[in-house]
Amino acid sequence: MKSLFAVKGNIIFTKELGKFEVCEKGYIVVEDDEIVGVFSELDEKYKDIEVIDYGDNLLIPGFVDLHVHAPQYPNIGLGLDKELMPWLETYTFPEEAKYKDLCYAEKVYSRFVHDLWKNGTTRAVVFGTIHKEATKRLMDLFAEAGLGAYVGKVNMDRNSPEFLCEETEQSINDTLEIVKEYGNKYELVKPIITPRFVPSCTPELMEALGKIAKEYQVPVQSHLSENFGEICFVKELHPDAPFYGSIYDKYGLFGDTPTIMAHCVLCSEDEVNLLVEKGVFIAHNPNSNCNLASGIAPIRRLLSRGIPIGLGSDVSGGHTLSMANACVIASQVSNIKWIQSDRIDKPLSTADSFYLATKGGGAFFGKVGSFEPGYKFDCLVIDDSCLPHFKPLTIVERLQKFLYTGDDRNIKARYVNGKLVTEPKIIV
Repeated sequence: MKSLFAVKGNIIFTKELGKFEVCEKGYIVVEDDEIVGVFSELDEKYKDIEVIDYGDNLLIPGFVDLHVHAPQYPNIGLGLDKELMPWLETYTFPEEAKYKDLCYAEKVYSRFVHDLWKNGTTRAVVFGTIHKEATKRLMDLFAEAGLGAYVGKVNMDRNSPEFLCEETEQSINDTLEIVKEYGNKYELVKPIITPRFVPSCTPELMEALGKIAKEYQVPVQSHLSENFGEICFVKELHPDAPFYGSIYDKYGLFGDTPTIMAHCVLCSEDEVNLLVEKGVFIAHNPNSNCNLASGIAPIRRLLSRGIPIGLGSDVSGGHTLSMANACVIASQVSNIKWIQSDRIDKPLSTADSFYLATKGGGAFFGKVGSFEPGYKFDCLVIDDSCLPHFKPLTIVERLQKFLYTGDDRNIKARYVNGKLVTEPKIIV
């Protein structure tokens, strides 16, 4: 039997980049996990359905984090005075080695999943570590929490510390095992092929991962053109490659199945053309790009080319899991990019950045991140009554005030796929 209900409140979302849709004191009608529509008044045919009335609260789509490293959560806020490559060697790799201990992994990962929930992230695309069992446990924890996720066992078989460098065949076999076991195990949690980045993966490994992605129709995630040092290293390793992204493409890891490339701060024009051609998503991570001195991605220019883009927290290069904060920083760095471009690259408005954090990233999951008919009902209920309001505000102004000055304490309820998601358990 199908469930049919409505939630009532001040509804705000973005159907398209840069434009808010607002329905004050309106209703979102939901059938099972999908949205039927947004209505200012309920039709007679809905007169007997359950209505959950959230009063004067805001109803917004759940946030989507398109790029985050779960095992780096203990390092949040640490080492952010270093550039990418020294930061990886000093902080990231030693921490990730700990996840061979499944008890340690479970403690960190349960807190990580809990804190995603706390911050209103309803779906995420996640890097794990090279450790098969820890990655499986992370996927189980997401499923138990009722959140949506793509989770990847990281692949690394060269140019990595000895304690994190896999045997190529073992890396392939472990990845294949997870793909087979978890491909259809959960509705909301799926595997994703995850070569860390070109410097850490041999051609043999990348070729095998591309074949797995194609055969089992599994999406792909990795990093691209984040930092000058990284790009120079890639050029040394692959002197005959025309550009960084072409290496992924050579091995079937660049849009042959749905693909996310994180950062894309320093893409060449040829690389941008290939991103367009292959329909590759970009995960824009403004916090980590600032923290690790990578630069400011030309998001307005990339959007103008039709590239699908979402926002990522990129913890722990980023220092917070809050996607509301990612919206703010995305807008702020775009202001700087506008000045740097002689006022050509138009800054991101609040509506632009909010779109990227909801529907933009949500598109990687399908019909996610909006309140349009047929979309999955992922929703946050925002009580902004404790924020200082000294004059009447529009719904748009209230959302902006929440993004800039609110926090997780303002999030009063979270829905994922039509279900109210309660607080996940933290394992200690």
